[in-house]
Amino acid sequence: MISITKRFRTALIFQFLIYGLCAFGQVATAQSSIHQSIQARTDVIFDSLVEIRRDLHEYPEVSENEEMTSKKIEDYLLSLGLEVKSNIGGYGVVGILKGTKEGKRVAWRADMDAMSTDLPDVVDFKSKIEGVRHICGHDVHTTIGLGIANVLSSLKENLEGTVYFVFQPAEEMNKGARGMVADGLFELINPDEIYGLHMSPYPVGTIATKSANVYAHFTIMEIEYKASNDQDSLIDYTKEIMRSAQTYGPNAKFWNNENLFSPEFGVTSPNTIYKDYVALMSNFAIEESKGRVILRVLVDASNKEKLNEYSALIKNKIETSRYSEELISVKFNFENGMPVMETPMNDPELTDATMKSIYDIYGKQSIIPLYGVPPLQFSDDFARFQKFIPGVYYFLGGSNPDKGIVAMPHTPNFAVDEEAIKFGVNYFSSIIVERLKK
Repeated sequence: MISITKRFRTALIFQFLIYGLCAFGQVATAQSSIHQSIQARTDVIFDSLVEIRRDLHEYPEVSENEEMTSKKIEDYLLSLGLEVKSNIGGYGVVGILKGTKEGKRVAWRADMDAMSTDLPDVVDFKSKIEGVRHICGHDVHTTIGLGIANVLSSLKENLEGTVYFVFQPAEEMNKGARGMVADGLFELINPDEIYGLHMSPYPVGTIATKSANVYAHFTIMEIEYKASNDQDSLIDYTKEIMRSAQTYGPNAKFWNNENLFSPEFGVTSPNTIYKDYVALMSNFAIEESKGRVILRVLVDASNKEKLNEYSALIKNKIETSRYSEELISVKFNFENGMPVMETPMNDPELTDATMKSIYDIYGKQSIIPLYGVPPLQFSDDFARFQKFIPGVYYFLGGSNPDKGIVAMPHTPNFAVDEEAIKFGVNYFSSIIVERLKK
């Protein structure tokens, strides 16, 4: 992930004003009794969940070192009477909740690692581990996962099927999901569907998502040539064709981060300009050695197909130019470089069904549909689980301007309105219950 500019944070606050924060109620029209029970149970345990979150925040652990966090999760799940598997792919933990009858199998994933950072903590319950902080919200993710386990355990007699709670390590290193799979996760559990969330700067009380990918595909593109006497011209030519092949010119609204949340053409607008694009997101790096010259640049695309199309286009232009004899390769994955970063790919049917459930149970104000993909370097290895199982990845709102809280991960002032814990437990407990019914 990357740092977000002050202008971007201003744009987010503008978006909050558009959606409003004035009454994100949880009153459904014609709720079933089980969803009322979910809300009642969440209210009962909410204060204890806040305590859990603050404890996790005060004692953060970086990727692949989540030993203490893992033990806390294991003990909590055991206290609920769940079957627990631990030390999966490192410090991964799985809790298994079986309903009264056989039925569908649904998995919920929560990541739990913190990050190394020298940025000072901004909350009263500050990290007590020097140089480590939950600046991405995984302490909240873990807490919500435990809260869902608590709520659904209290309703066990009314559940058919099985719920798996997957607590994943090392997300920040993009290694934890892969490690759990390699360590036999899907030999221990066999879910039909999988779901997960990430904290986001949307208003507290809201969920945002879309079908297909929710983050841009990005990678470093590398073009390698044989050295030549006309090298400066070759480099200038390559830069020019790559820049001109971008979707938007240098003066387009696309490049102004304040437009990301524009109601007319931002990511939440059906008329968004943030779809079907390719964009260069860095300056060109030039390396000359051993009779070769290599150009590298970071490329963002709204989907993987656009990324591949762009690569093919650039290769074709060079191969049909006067520099064709000098070309060695055009590629993404190169030694010691950055592979194409995976983005969660949401199953369209499950996305529509689960968002409709929240709409029906908790009301229209709870939903923020997304139509575009921001051109920013975010990823989540939840995508690794989705290679095996269909599922949906959601953004849970955590911001509250009235409290001065903007929940943009990896920014210096990142914080979360803890009411988001209550919304997360309610919304996603209800989603799981509804999916078990199907």
